[in-house]
Amino acid sequence: MEIIDACFAVILGAEGGYDACASDPGNWTGGSCGAGECLGTKFGVDSASYAGTVAALPAAVRAGMPGAVRDLTLPQAAAIFRLRYWNVCRCDDLPPPLALIVADAAYNNGPHRAAVWLQQAVGAATDGAIGPRTIAAVAAVAEQGLDAVAVECVALRTDFMARLDGWATFGLGWSRRLAALPYHAMALKP
Repeated sequence: MEIIDACFAVILGAEGGYDACASDPGNWTGGSCGAGECLGTKFGVDSASYAGTVAALPAAVRAGMPGAVRDLTLPQAAAIFRLRYWNVCRCDDLPPPLALIVADAAYNNGPHRAAVWLQQAVGAATDGAIGPRTIAAVAAVAEQGLDAVAVECVALRTDFMARLDGWATFGLGWSRRLAALPYHAMALKP
């Protein structure tokens, strides 16, 4: 199994299938509860960002995408994951444990935030885009071990998520996801 497939399997385990909980802002096309239509989330792809996500895909991929999240297939979600999160965060250039931590953060909180957390954890300039300098900083730190970097990335993300309005409602589930992430990541060690 390729690393990307292993990572996507872990993320799907946290995301699940279709859900249209009205108290989740991502389920609403307007991005906040009561704004637009509550069309739900499937495989972690939310209705709030779906139209923009599909519009940013290459034409050949975009042509096969359904109009609504609820009709998304698993292979279509995997294509979105690869093109909009995995590739954007250059996860193929990261050690497998960090690839999972960064990819999960990108898929759940956005590629920019995921990049910033990684950059903060490795002492790189925090521009929100993983480029050659960030990859070099990761390589330099990796020689001393990745455990501290993984912990720092998850801690920064936890701090961010605990400040979100939805923490009171979804915080326990988010905490479980974040607490399990380093265990899954260390299982990917080469």
